[in-house]
Amino acid sequence: MTTASAQPPRDRALGRGITTLIPQATTATPATPAEQAAAVLTAMQSVPVRVGVLQAAVVLLEERVRATDDEAERAAAATTVAMLRSAIGRAG
Repeated sequence: MTTASAQPPRDRALGRGITTLIPQATTATPATPAEQAAAVLTAMQSVPVRVGVLQAAVVLLEERVRATDDEAERAAAATTVAMLRSAIGRAG
């Protein structure tokens, strides 16, 4: 006699559905990395994240703000840093 496996089905990928919220590159209008990051941040606003991960991201992005000559990248990174700092502050 055989019994059914207790393992969960493998056809369900983690984060299934989030790709519909993130702009994907197409031949007509490719989504920039900044656009993709903004979409992910919007989609993830209510997802719990450890404060240490946010702090690490702030450090990395602050370095990008200092290092890049691209004004759009600098602005996107600075905006993201401000959002992350706000989330860290709310976390207490």
